[in-house]
Formats: sequence, structure tokens, C-alpha cells
Amino acid sequence: MHQSIGRTALRQLFCNRSYASSSSATHKHYDVCVIGGGHAGCEAAAGAARSGARTILLTQNINTIGELSCNPSMGGVGKGTLMREVDALDGLCSKVTDEAGIQFQILNRSKGAAVWSPRAQVDRKLYRKHMQSALNSCRNLDIRAGSVFDLVLSPPPPSAGPSRAEIRGVKLDSGEVISCSQVVICTGTFLSGEIHIGMKRFPAGRMNEAPSVGLSASLNAAGFRLGRLQTGTPARLAMDSIDFSRLEVQRGDEDPWPFSFMNDRVSNADHQIFCWKTQTTPETHQIVRDNIDRCVHIQETKKGPRYCPSLEAKVTRFPDKSAHTVWLEPEGYDSDLIYPNGLSCSLPEDVQEAMYRSVPGLENAKLVRPAYGVEYDHVDARELGPTLETKRIKGLFLAGQINGTTGYEEAAGQGVVAGINAGLAALRRPPLVLTRADGFIGVMIDDLIVKGAEEPYRMFTSRSEYRMTLRSDNADLRLTEKGRAAGAVGDARWARFEETRAEIAHVTELLHSRVFSPQKWQSHGFYRKPDGNMRSAFELLRHRNVPVDALVPAIPELSSVDRRILLRVQTDAIYSSHLRRQEADLRVFMEDESLALDPQLDYGSVMGLSAEVRERLERVRPASIGAAKRMEGMTPSSMIYLLRHARRTNALSVATVAGDGERVAGL
Repeated sequence: MHQSIGRTALRQLFCNRSYASSSSATHKHYDVCVIGGGHAGCEAAAGAARSGARTILLTQNINTIGELSCNPSMGGVGKGTLMREVDALDGLCSKVTDEAGIQFQILNRSKGAAVWSPRAQVDRKLYRKHMQSALNSCRNLDIRAGSVFDLVLSPPPPSAGPSRAEIRGVKLDSGEVISCSQVVICTGTFLSGEIHIGMKRFPAGRMNEAPSVGLSASLNAAGFRLGRLQTGTPARLAMDSIDFSRLEVQRGDEDPWPFSFMNDRVSNADHQIFCWKTQTTPETHQIVRDNIDRCVHIQETKKGPRYCPSLEAKVTRFPDKSAHTVWLEPEGYDSDLIYPNGLSCSLPEDVQEAMYRSVPGLENAKLVRPAYGVEYDHVDARELGPTLETKRIKGLFLAGQINGTTGYEEAAGQGVVAGINAGLAALRRPPLVLTRADGFIGVMIDDLIVKGAEEPYRMFTSRSEYRMTLRSDNADLRLTEKGRAAGAVGDARWARFEETRAEIAHVTELLHSRVFSPQKWQSHGFYRKPDGNMRSAFELLRHRNVPVDALVPAIPELSSVDRRILLRVQTDAIYSSHLRRQEADLRVFMEDESLALDPQLDYGSVMGLSAEVRERLERVRPASIGAAKRMEGMTPSSMIYLLRHARRTNALSVATVAGDGERVAGL
């Protein structure tokens, strides 16, 4: 494996490499090449193709495109909002989930709409089938099997200032060169992936699937800072070996809401399955403690996911807890397998059976496939800009777990942004940049490129400062127009969006126009304080005990409006006073974001900065004053020195976002 080659030797290899030109390619030229057929790769390929770029998706096995490598579910807290945002940009995962979902829920429904989170259990086979079908129907997209061994680069152009090598194509392990100007790497856990079961370790990205080793060595040789992260997956259990009679049943919502704004109904609404709840026992935990020294995965110092930890990590981290929740989730309509969510581990196979059988309901459980841990390479995301293009190599984009994230939805969110921007770059059009004010995708990307990932990054609503504005229900209003301006939203999506937006505006105006006295409202069944003040129907909805459906007798025109439109307007009304305050915060935020920093700014010449701050700035190279403020270690005095220097040397500019993309004008 490439780890046996010294870093110095690899960099020397990179410096001495023969820079191939596109004329050496043995295949037709593409604008964008996407490497990897996981969730990031699927969205990147579709996004690049939607932008109008000639795109090719390369993956080791085309039959596993759209594979759900771990849990058979999509969405969840924070993650459901990411999916809605991908959908708002005309992405695929939400539409596919609506077709492949077999149980749907809105999590946190008892709380405010700002934290409502759509989630679905998914049939693995149906998801893979519908994702592949969606990709095969994409214009401008070719799909083929192939393992990428190396990047083909042109040498940096001779110039007085700093310059970057540029993408010219990719080289397959067969020796074939595919010519392209942009590459999006979406390799997931395959980048020098290694599976751990007990003390056994062997190279693989997924069970029985080879890792990508050459590409990892290529990135290392190019000087990218690589690290190692860990994740894992539980065993798969035979359904007929489980006693469900003593377990709590979990049902889906009676009226399931679609993930996609394009759909009014999910395909399997009338055929939802059950899940079951159980929990670990003190015996389970003792088995883990007695055998934890036999897990190479745990002995390693690499970081695993904090928010989806292995059972070994939970037992170690919470020694006083006597039980941890386990959800038993069917893998599909015609599958005999159960996914035990919450029992991920890398214990030796001879121990796993005893551990699983210590859980109520699993006393006779049969393990069809053992649990295992995975360790893989990732790139320090501070090597990237807000478009997810690398700072070292022009035309190279990274998306998904290679950037230090965990989860299907996080990968899809990065994939759609990287793919669209790769396509736009190939066509020499302005980029699509999402800020923290635009969506959870913008929050995630900003967190990654400013702070990096010391452990696998997972999205939560709490990561956003503006979560009352960035809700799952309004992702289309926030992002579809931006995607359309970038040229990445199709006509059907745009027509649906314009219809929805017009309907919301009509209902909102209607509610504002119906203004009654307290006595009049009381005649319609709504008690209001008899203070003589006139109130509109919109104002009435601010009170959570006034459901929008109850207004229909007073405003008959509402009876013909789709209920989901009514609920969206009701949510806007409930949050209206909070949104006004948040809009003021957003204006301040955007003022800082609009002050763009020269990407080639010489931080060594900025007087007054400490060596530590200077080193951080050199490594991250923040795109704006706002991003610099959010960096760890930045102090108010450091910001003053930086602003003074940037203004004095014309390294500061004002970036304004116009309808057709980003425009930059110097101060």
C-alpha cells in the first residue's frame, strides 16, 4: 500500500512526473469526470450534467451505483434538511427516496418547524434501481466502469506569481487516459480503505470491494494533507431468527410527506413497513469490555464518528449507562435481513454472536454478515474553497467522505455543489457559492473549509445560527432560484417552483387582507382580547393554538388550497417576528461575507499578526473577512491588522451576488 512509500519520495515523484496533455488521451474529451458512484458521486455527476457540461461518471462497478453502504434509511435530524436542499437544486436523492422509501416520518414534530426533520426507511434494491435509472436518463452524462489510478495534470504556467497545476484528465489502472478539464473525486471510504474485524485487517472500501490506492498516493504526492478516519457498520441479521413479539413497534406517519418538492405523494404510502425498538443490556456491555482489547479498530488512534459511534465507543464513553437504544430496521420488501441500528462494532466474529444474542429479541439471532470497522484516507478540507475546488490543483474538486464527513446526506450535499461548480468552471461560467445564510449545505461547507474535520462531521440543526430561516420546508424558496440562475435547475423544476411560490404569495396576501375586530374573530370561534385592535388572519396564525385549517370557515377561499401550502404559510406566520430579528443578523453576516480576500494574499507581510495566526491564515486562506473571523485562533486585534493590510495592498474586494452568479469588483 502507498503508506510504505515515504512522503518525501512521493512528493519527489509528483515533481518529476511527466505532465500528460489531453492529446495523449485514448477516449473522447469530457468537460467533467466524476470518480465514484456513491451518494456524492451520483449528485456530482447529475449536477455537472444539468449545468450543460459533458460528464462521465467512473466507478469500479456500475452495478453498485447508488448503493446504501450502511443503514437502509435517508434523512433524519439536520440530514432531512440537507436532502431538501439538494432537491431544491434539482438533485436526485429526494426523488429517489420518495420512490424507494418504505416507511416515512417527520421527526421532532412535537417541536417547532425549524427542527422538523423528514426521515425514511428505504428499500436498498429499490433505491439502487431508481438512482441508476435517474442517472441513465440524464442528458450529457456517460457512465462506465473503470478504476482511476492517477490524475493527469498540466504543469503550472510560467509566471511571476504563485500558480497551480491544472487538470487535463485521469489515468485508469489499465493505462487509458480520459481527457477532461475538471475532476470531482467522490471515493467515500474507498480511498486506501481498510476493513477491521477483531484483530484482522485487510484492504477494502466495502466488504468484498477493492479500495482505491493509486489515487490516494497521487493526492499525497501532490502535497495534500491526508489523514485517517474511521467508521463502521453493524452485522446483518436473519429476520426469521428474531423474536419481535416482545419488542416495541415503530410505525410510519399515516400521511407521509414526500422529500421532493416535485412530488405530492410517495410511491409506497399505502405499504409502509414496521421497525422495532430494543436495547442493549449490562451483559452486552460486559462482553464488549471483556473483548475490547481484541479490536484493532479501537486500538488505533484514528477518530471515529462521535454522533454515530460504535458500541465499543458508547460503552467506553458512557460507563455508567446500563442500556443503549437499538432499532431493528428491515432492509427491503423482499429482503430477509434486519439492520440493527445502534450495534455497529468491530469485535472478533466469534464474540459478535454472543454480543448480539445478549440483546432482548435477539437471543437466537443468526448473523448473515459480520459487523466491521472501516479506516480510510481523507483530505484536510481546509485545502478547499467554497466551491469545493482544491487550492492546489485547478479543476480538481472533492466531495463526500474524502472531506471528512459521515453520512449519505452530507455526501449528497457536497456532491451537488461540487458537480454543479465543476460543470460551471468547465463552461467558464460564474460559480454557485452557498453561504451559511443560504442553507445547511452552506453551513457544512463553511465548517469544513474553515475548521477542517478532526472527526467525521455530521450535520445537525444546532450547527446553524439561522435555523429559523433555514428550515426543511422552505429549501426551495431559498435555493431553487440560485440554482436556476446558475443553469443547474431544469424547466420542470422551475415551473413547479414558480407555481408553488405564487401560491404561497397569494395565500399570504389573502391572510394579510382579512382584517377583523376581536368581536368578528369571536363570531368565527376565535377568542381575542376585546381591546378594539383590528387583527389580520396572518397575525392570528402567530398563535400556535390557531391551526390554519380552522380559518377556512372565515376565509372560504382557503378550502381550495393544498394543505401543505397552508402549513408552509402557517409556519412563516409563527416565525415571522423571529425572522425579522434574524434578517438583521443576516445583513451583518453578509456584509462580512461580501468583503472578499485575495486568495494569493501574502500573510507573511501582514504586520502585527502572531506566528500562530499567520500560520493558520496561510493554511486555510479564507475567501472572505467573514470566513477569517470564524477561524479558530483569530482575535479582534488580528482582524484589525488583517483589514488594514488588505485595504492598503488592494487585497480586499467587494463581492456582490447578481442573478447570474458571482461578480467581484475591487474597492
